[in-house]
Amino acid sequence: MYQNKEATPGPAAEICERIWLSIAERKLRPGTRLKEEQLAEVFEVSRARVRQALAMLESDGLVTILPNRGAFVSEPGVDEARDVFHFRRQVEARVLERLMANIADTAIPQLEAHLALEREADARGDTTATIRLSGGFHLLLAELSGSGFLTSTLRDLISRSTLITTMYRRHSHHNCGPDEHAGLIARIRARDLPGALRLMEDHLRHVEDELDLTEDVPVLRDLRDALV
Repeated sequence: MYQNKEATPGPAAEICERIWLSIAERKLRPGTRLKEEQLAEVFEVSRARVRQALAMLESDGLVTILPNRGAFVSEPGVDEARDVFHFRRQVEARVLERLMANIADTAIPQLEAHLALEREADARGDTTATIRLSGGFHLLLAELSGSGFLTSTLRDLISRSTLITTMYRRHSHHNCGPDEHAGLIARIRARDLPGALRLMEDHLRHVEDELDLTEDVPVLRDLRDALV
């Protein structure tokens, strides 16, 4: 799920969510121009509300706004892609360290409940829910760690990772799924920090290894088709 740290529920947040999901589902490709007037028509809101949403997306690195040219879905380069995944591995490792140092009794049931939702979405082939829940699992780990800083940082990295995998992955299958998350929960339940760290490293490496960081930017899709 898209979450901007400064967002409050309302039309702008809903626009951000729709655009983010369209990026995650490979409907909106990197480099696509996000025309204010067209977005205002699609979402039936004012252009001022659209500009607010685009500014929120820009703060998370998902949109680039160029003077006198407009807004575009960001196009992270290969070096940025590698940097994001390198940093995300470090942050997620620290999340596990914090979580397992002071794990609450309710942590495992919360993680298992979330995993059950992931399995249900995967079983019914609900791509939108799968994408939301997959990133949500990692955010839940951060929230359970008790660190607001790590949660905010990871939220940004998950958004950027989604854009990068959309741009560079070799196929459309969403590969951050419930089986690997189940393994992480098992290690957390056993208070096996080295095992959890190893699984998290393998998990994120698996996602990164699915990327072709020499691949050209995909052909762009029509904005209206991507959002309606």
